[in-house]
Amino acid sequence: MKYYSTNNPKHQVSLPEAVIKGLAPDQGLYLPERIPVLPQQLIESFSSKSFQEIGYDVIEALFSEDLTNEQIRALVDHTLVFDAPIVEVEKGVYSLELFHGPTLAFKDFGARFCSKLMSMLTAKTDQKVYVLVATSGDTGSAVANGFLGVEGVEVIVLFPKGKVSKLQEKQFTTLGQNITAIEVEGVFDDCQTLVKQAFLDPELNKSLLLTSANSINIARWIPQCLYYFYAYSRLPKDGKKIVFSVPSGNFGNLAAGVLAWKMGLPIDHFVAATNLNKIVPDYLKGLPFEAKASVPTVSNSMDVGNPSNFPRLQALYDGNEELFRKNVKGFFYTDAQTIEAIQDVKPKGYTLDPHGAVGYLGLKDFMAENPGYVGVFLETAHPGKFRDVVEDALNEKLVLPDRLAAFLEGEKKVLSMGKRFEEFKGFLGGL
Repeated sequence: MKYYSTNNPKHQVSLPEAVIKGLAPDQGLYLPERIPVLPQQLIESFSSKSFQEIGYDVIEALFSEDLTNEQIRALVDHTLVFDAPIVEVEKGVYSLELFHGPTLAFKDFGARFCSKLMSMLTAKTDQKVYVLVATSGDTGSAVANGFLGVEGVEVIVLFPKGKVSKLQEKQFTTLGQNITAIEVEGVFDDCQTLVKQAFLDPELNKSLLLTSANSINIARWIPQCLYYFYAYSRLPKDGKKIVFSVPSGNFGNLAAGVLAWKMGLPIDHFVAATNLNKIVPDYLKGLPFEAKASVPTVSNSMDVGNPSNFPRLQALYDGNEELFRKNVKGFFYTDAQTIEAIQDVKPKGYTLDPHGAVGYLGLKDFMAENPGYVGVFLETAHPGKFRDVVEDALNEKLVLPDRLAAFLEGEKKVLSMGKRFEEFKGFLGGL
């Protein structure tokens, strides 16, 4: 299978090159040249299969030309070691809980898959791989923990100073070993720009093997489609249409859902739910796509003003804006609305995190306008990761899972840096 750049379909590379380089030389994102469509009979059989068995079928369809059956099984077994249950919050409204992994965030799926595949593809080379990651919160912790101790790989995490929750910070700034954390005087988009500039710098790429584990990398992005298949297999459908509401920042998670849809999963509609960083909801309502400076919110992992996966979404819809806007409905919410949602849902016996709250609101608004759907919103992180916000909203203390509490005991170790590329380049050049 070849992988093409969203900026130039004629630029095509192999799977190892797409994974190890992460970003195309023209700054495009890689996509498979063909998207396999699974038979509906196979998809319907998933209801009687385990998460791992579903994973084998889906990943085999995508990667069988490049990986052996043994490698595919090893990848899936390494990735799907925790559940992603659907929980009914109210009649016809389900939460897809994606926070049961090592760092209690949805990105654990992609990070584990990416680290395992990258180690497979670089096993025969002596050159060290440098993974550059820009994070607004959960990506940093998932990637750092996914690659922790992986031989031959150094991970450098850039995050905006003071704009990531304390617990999220602790999950990637206390690890040491092959993980370096850099706090940048700026916003997430500045961190993302530094990473992209490094990938495109000829001098750095001549001396260092640089790659990414953000969702711009297909090895981080593609496996996220697995939990859409799994959720569908476990969902009571009752003959109704199905809508997935995705809290969105960089839009890799939504793009993975669209990939599952293109592979034949019968999802009738998607909701792109955002905070006040509403670039894509504005686009879906007919405005031109226009990157803007990000706005800080209580759902900080979605504070993105220039979503990196938007070109991938456009490509998945073959550049058909009409179909894109027909298939995806956009909603955005203020901090006050987000807090109110957390408060309103708590008496129903469910605790939302700020990002899941945005997804819940988008789902409820869509279903109010479009009766006859069964709906799923993605609960992308454990509420304990945003303890200050949730505790203030509910006026009560959260009991942290042991895994989260353990991170708080670690000592924070970071480097500080401005947002000028010359400074970051100088750091990388000294490695």
